[in-house]
Amino acid sequence: MALDNISNNPFPRRAMKAEMLDAETEHALACAWRDNRDEAALHRLVTAYMRLAISMASKYRRYGAPMGDLIQEAGVGLMKAAEKFDPDRGVRFSTYSAWWVKASIQEYVMRNWSMVRTGSTSSQKSLFFNMRRVQAQIEREAQSAGQTLKRAQVHIRVAEELGVPVRDVEMMDGRLSGADFSLNATQSAEDEGREWIDALEDESDQAEHCVEVEHDRAQMRHWLLSAMLQLSEREQFIIRERQLRDTPRTLESLGNELKLSKERVRQLEAAALQKMRGSLKKSAPEMQLLLN
Repeated sequence: MALDNISNNPFPRRAMKAEMLDAETEHALACAWRDNRDEAALHRLVTAYMRLAISMASKYRRYGAPMGDLIQEAGVGLMKAAEKFDPDRGVRFSTYSAWWVKASIQEYVMRNWSMVRTGSTSSQKSLFFNMRRVQAQIEREAQSAGQTLKRAQVHIRVAEELGVPVRDVEMMDGRLSGADFSLNATQSAEDEGREWIDALEDESDQAEHCVEVEHDRAQMRHWLLSAMLQLSEREQFIIRERQLRDTPRTLESLGNELKLSKERVRQLEAAALQKMRGSLKKSAPEMQLLLN
């Protein structure tokens, strides 16, 4: 693999000149790390396969990530693979580590591609890295057959090809169609200082509305207090405990405290509410709804 223009760091070129390990040496190094945590063996094993990691990282340059960062993530994948690798299974480290390297690179690309979380499911991840390739292939085949496919038809075929839901294809198509824009960017050259965030509607309560709400609450408290004053002390006590507490007391608990039966407490409560309705009907008809 040519390394021209990949990175100004000489590390990739040194990695390409690293030793090639035969199966026996690779097995011995892997066993030394697994059994004895021999860091020198780990370093030699990982360095030998950095050329593989760099080659895989170079395939993701088109996503706009710095090559140096991609190589670093590829190295992280190699380290994870070395930690999990079992040399006694008869599989070469290069074969085993390829999945870990690819997964590490893809996770980094998707994490940094957009400020909006993308690829949180396996189908979305598959679409992110394969959708444009599969879509182009479908369109070429349709063109060769003299067909003109609508966008919805392309989405359906992509979904069938990749085995993912059509709604995920539609979502990813929209995400890949444009880059992120800052809300602090100016809307146009003519609108000096006006940013996109200035065009967003303020959904919080306006001052006028807040004043009206507070006024209404104060008025309702006044009406209720006036209606309560028309009751006896016992009736006021029952209404407070049954209607104005966050957790209303039961008829039985009030009956035990007042030395009355549950039915008698219920009757007193009903009578008290009826008195309050009568009082509010005269002073504030709209408040009757609160007691129904």
